[in-house]
Amino acid sequence: MSYTIEINNKKVEAEQGETILEVLNRNSVKVPTLCHMKDMLPSGACRMCVVEVEGRKNLVPSCSEPVTDKMSITTHSQRVINSRKTIIELLLADHPDDCLYCERNNNCELQSLSNEHHVRNRRIVGKKQEYKLDVASTSIVRDPAKCILCGRCVRVCEEIEAVSAIEFVGRGNKTIIGTAFNEGLNMSKCVNCGQCINVCPTGALREKCHFTEIEANLQDPTKTVVVQHAPSISVSIAEEFGLDSGTDIKGVLNTALRKIGFNVVFDTSFSADLTIIEEVAELIDRVTTGGKLPMFTSCCPGWVKYAEGFQQDFIPNLSTCKSPQQMMGAVIKSYFAETEKIEQKDLYSVAVMPCTAKKFEQQEKTMMQNGISDVDAILTTRELAKLIRFHGIDLKNLEPEMADSPLGMHSSAGKIFGTSGGVMEAAIRTAYYRLTGKELTQYRIEDVRGCEGRKETKIEINGTTFGFAVVSGLKNAEILLDEIKNGRSDLHFIEVMACPGGCINGGGQPINQNIDAIQKRMKALYDIDDADTIKASHRNHMVSQLYKNYLGEPLGEKSHHLLHRTYQIR
Repeated sequence: MSYTIEINNKKVEAEQGETILEVLNRNSVKVPTLCHMKDMLPSGACRMCVVEVEGRKNLVPSCSEPVTDKMSITTHSQRVINSRKTIIELLLADHPDDCLYCERNNNCELQSLSNEHHVRNRRIVGKKQEYKLDVASTSIVRDPAKCILCGRCVRVCEEIEAVSAIEFVGRGNKTIIGTAFNEGLNMSKCVNCGQCINVCPTGALREKCHFTEIEANLQDPTKTVVVQHAPSISVSIAEEFGLDSGTDIKGVLNTALRKIGFNVVFDTSFSADLTIIEEVAELIDRVTTGGKLPMFTSCCPGWVKYAEGFQQDFIPNLSTCKSPQQMMGAVIKSYFAETEKIEQKDLYSVAVMPCTAKKFEQQEKTMMQNGISDVDAILTTRELAKLIRFHGIDLKNLEPEMADSPLGMHSSAGKIFGTSGGVMEAAIRTAYYRLTGKELTQYRIEDVRGCEGRKETKIEINGTTFGFAVVSGLKNAEILLDEIKNGRSDLHFIEVMACPGGCINGGGQPINQNIDAIQKRMKALYDIDDADTIKASHRNHMVSQLYKNYLGEPLGEKSHHLLHRTYQIR
């Protein structure tokens, strides 16, 4: 049913069931929000989006109020503006005055709202509450002093990730967002995915930075500093420098990393191909020997930690493969070090990742060989952008360069790892070849593409129908796992990513909740796949040479030692 309503004296059409905010957004009328999260049930808690509705005594939160026929709305009356300014002033009254030092300076919603509403004087004063900085996590820092209680982090942790590591604690003006028993984040069930950082409007949540340690090693002439960058980095980091979302700057990124001082630049898409070779071999082995099925991917450390903490019954279903980051790290610390005759103590390995959970993964004991970490430090996409600016590098005036060989070559199957469904599509391409000896007639597998939180497909291979599923967002994984617990048995292989949409929307990516930007990053990866001539991991001859010269056979003794891992119950 259609309604005719009036917005700022202009008649517009609205549909029954729509909220005022949805109609305003569709008609390009901007009202500020803080607690609102698109496509999630509104809470109406922050009251920043209030508007005047004719005939109503009180101001109305537009995010939660449904439209009615002939409704007359005013979005910027003096009463509305005064209300919003007062809310901002109240928030600022108990907020630190350290914008110059804040992680989110010039990218803070509270700061932007203050500027937009011309809040230039402190009218409301009082004793500020004191909070303890939480630095216990290996990945995420919490600064409760900067929290404005919008609740977005709580909602994404509970409703998208099904973890609920943080929650509202206390009552009245003593309310905070914290963990159970006010312990450090490391003592909670946090899976380190970083989605809370992506939705936080201020600097209350940020990644734990390895910046200082990396800089020290870059300046040390005795160190050979190697860097790898994940498949999604080249199509997302451009946004940090004002370029269009989805712009692929892979070649320029290689150049920038060398100018920063990294001695060797590798592409993690190479080890994504390596992951597929091992993972497919493991899948085929389980299918042919009656092993534990369905098998789950193990590329995402957020998902792995969730399984270890919440779904222990499924730990035997996890692939034992390390993630591409850790496979690359293991190969760098073994094959590369031996080939280049570099002692491990003189080799420093850095990974640029779209993910804060990679910081947790990097320091796990199962990711070490003889007490030495496969990867020494992690930079998120955001942190790399800061490092590039710190070194005064102008990306727009660099000539593109290739990644270093032999660990720089990759197929486009390795590149699409950066998006939800990419791991599955790459695996299907190689599994089909390994089982039939033939290539797929159509490499594109549309059923596992797109931003949907859950995708499934069935493919017949040598007379057997294989079931494949892809989920992103751990709540979607929880739902699928419940189906399997209740008897579903038609799936053989399942890809799980903690972050909705996959690594292109990882917790370390540019803070941009615009779904269009995420879709453009995804499209860019698939465009690369369309244009590439090597579309399958088993066609990467550098990976084949690595097996021939060093690793032996997939699932062999040496490859299993270097490229596989164990799990634990948390």
